Amino acid sequence: MSLGQQLAPHLPFLRRYARALTGSQHHGDSYVKAALEAIVQAPDQFPRDVDPRLGLYKTFQAIWGSVNVANDDDVGDASGGNEAIARARLARITPLPRQALLLTAMEGFTPEDAGYLIDTDADAVDELVAEALAEIEEQTRADVLIIEDEPIIAMDLETIVRDLGHDVTGVAVTRDEAVAQAKARRPGLVLADIQLADDSSGIDAVKDILAEFSVPVIFITAFPERLLTGERPEPTFLITKPFQRSTVKAAIAQALFFDRATVPA
Repeated sequence: MSLGQQLAPHLPFLRRYARALTGSQHHGDSYVKAALEAIVQAPDQFPRDVDPRLGLYKTFQAIWGSVNVANDDDVGDASGGNEAIARARLARITPLPRQALLLTAMEGFTPEDAGYLIDTDADAVDELVAEALAEIEEQTRADVLIIEDEPIIAMDLETIVRDLGHDVTGVAVTRDEAVAQAKARRPGLVLADIQLADDSSGIDAVKDILAEFSVPVIFITAFPERLLTGERPEPTFLITKPFQRSTVKAAIAQALFFDRATVPA
């Protein structure tokens, strides 16, 4: 099996991680593209002593740690006089504790593997994750709209949201309900399932809401690869069903982290 064939199944999830890391589909995809180009240009430098998925993420992390990325419109060369752009980029970069949290809680890496990816050890990863969780607990409260037609999942999401200190504006089970509730009480975050009770689409519900006002959105689906094809507009934040509570917490915290950033995205 070729290296490309080994890496292909992992690319949708690397795109998910990159977008959560950058808070942007465009910027996340730019980093993934740069990582793939690096692999194509120097395949002999790809880590062969680890699992292909681990090697893929390791290559991505190396690109992420670089100063500039091709096709990243907001990245400038500080030596060329664009120091303000460079400072803005550094200000919005996901801190190391949040990287450790995303790698373990969202991507499912062990502390040992996450340590390999960010050049530290498992104990340090545990400390970084604890630091990220402590920061999350201090995060400003948000009003959250849940769009989910399965009662048990909706209740679980509501519990997670409230445990994080946020308020739930409502739970909608159809597209029309979701739009009506969003207009009645504007949320600061939306958690949206893809398939809803009346066969309407959570994606369409979100489009309708975003036509009214801007709000960060986290999509929830049992088939993330169907939304991460690279062939159409795709979500920045995506949770896979069945989900772990830690995954939902990490995604919520990261979405709000970028939504409340003061630097331009």
